[in-house]
This record gives sequence, C-alpha cells and structure tokens, in this order.
Amino acid sequence: MLLGNKNGRKLSPELFKSLRDLIYDKSGIFFPENKLYLLEGRLGSRLNELGLESFQEYYNHLRRLSVQTEELKKIYSLITINETYFFRYPKQLDVFNKTLFPEMIKERTQAANKRVNIWSAASSSGEELFTLAMMIKETLGIGVSRWNISLKGTDISRRILDAASKAEYGRNSFRGTVSTYYKSKYFTAQGDRFTVNDDIRKMVKFDYLNLNDINTIRQNRGLDFIFCRNVLIYFDKEMKKKVIKAFYDVLNHGGYLLLGEAESLHGVSSAFKVEHFPGAFVYKKE
Repeated sequence: MLLGNKNGRKLSPELFKSLRDLIYDKSGIFFPENKLYLLEGRLGSRLNELGLESFQEYYNHLRRLSVQTEELKKIYSLITINETYFFRYPKQLDVFNKTLFPEMIKERTQAANKRVNIWSAASSSGEELFTLAMMIKETLGIGVSRWNISLKGTDISRRILDAASKAEYGRNSFRGTVSTYYKSKYFTAQGDRFTVNDDIRKMVKFDYLNLNDINTIRQNRGLDFIFCRNVLIYFDKEMKKKVIKAFYDVLNHGGYLLLGEAESLHGVSSAFKVEHFPGAFVYKKE
C-alpha cells in the first residue's frame, strides 16, 4: 500500500543523517545534506516492499544485523546511477586501444609473459568491459587465444550485475560512437535488442564488490589496467584517498588507472604520473 504524503513517509533531517552515515560507513558512498530528497525518493520503494509505514521503522529494520547485509545491497542498487553505454569516452578508449594496450603487448611479448589483467571497478551493466573485450579481440585477432587476458568487472549493484551477465542491450546502450562494423561482427540482433556474441562473452566475468571493502580489493593484485570511471563522484575526499591507494597497491609497476573525463586525482593522490594525450589523460604507476 502506498502511503502518500503521511509524515512517516518523509525523511527528517536527523533520520537522513543517520541513514546517510550508515550507508557511508558500509559503502563509502556519501550523501551531502542537499541530497535528502534524493535518498527519500530512492528508498521509498523499500518501505513499500517491506510493508513499513515510516523511515524510522525502515531505519530500525536496517539496523538489525540479521537483515543488514542483504538490505544494504538492495539500497546500493537503488542509490547508484548506472549511466553507461558502449564506447563511452572514445578519446580515452583510443589511447588504450592504439597506444597503451599495444605497448603493453609488445613489452609482454619480449618478456615472454602472455598475461594481461584488466579490471573494470564499477562495470555497471557491462558495456565498458564488453567494449574493451571487442577492442582487444580486434588488436590480437586470432592470436587472442595464445594470450591470458583477464577481463573482470565488478559492481556494488546485484541488479545491474544480473543485467551484465545477460549481455543483452537496447538501443540506448549504443548512443555513443559504435560503428556498424562492431555492431554486425560482435552482436546478434533480435528486434530492437542486441546480444553480445559468445566469443566476446567468454572473455569477461562479472562479480560483486563493494569498493569500501579494501581487503577484497587487495586480493586482486597484479593488475595492468584499472578502469574506474564516474565512481569517485560518489565518495568524499577521505574515501577517494582510501580507494585510490588500494588501486595503486594492486597495480603492477607500469600499470594504468583510467578515470572519467571529469574526474582527477588532484588533492587525492600524487603517487601516479599523469600522462597526457590528445583529448585524454591517464594515470601511470611508475
């Protein structure tokens, strides 16, 4: 039952801070005071589904340790914006595809090391990771089978990970610059839906990860590329510092961190070297 505008359905400033602080403590996702109504609107559906009449009841429910873990995962799916599409930020992808990845392949070939590890740290519905897989397939051609290329995507939203595993997309996922060549070669069209072909799907894997879980991040050592685009916007400065340090620790020397176009490490970390390219920049661990 929807309860309209009853007072219990309004999130008071005091309760907002309590909810906000709990979410921040568990995930690192921070809501400033001007986001009260956003949190109220996003979490209203949980009150409906649980049959609760007020946010106070919901907060009390959330505090119960027996339900907290699973309920928080539902919250993460509601409060994060999964805005992505194929070949997003093409200039940065060109740098990866035409410079960074080929140079690494050359270095690894000379060192008789056929492994490259790539992590999409907030993979959302999968478009970013599948984009990388397609570009890598084009670069290595039939020789891709002679390489051990690890393409791993993680996200805090179980709902969006389920969508990524299905690898089925609508036209909105192609609103970027996706050539007819890629679309016809790596997708199967079914009406207005497009499914990623099996040869690309087999190259990637998806898993759940909360970026506030630094210990789990540190289990993923030996990475060559970390894509973490449009994620830092959810974090305050202290959380940014914590996550970026963890990224630095798990990257190989010579590895790269790629952020969103409007994101930077200014005031967050000076450990990386900034490398500039036409229309894009990346961070290198030297």
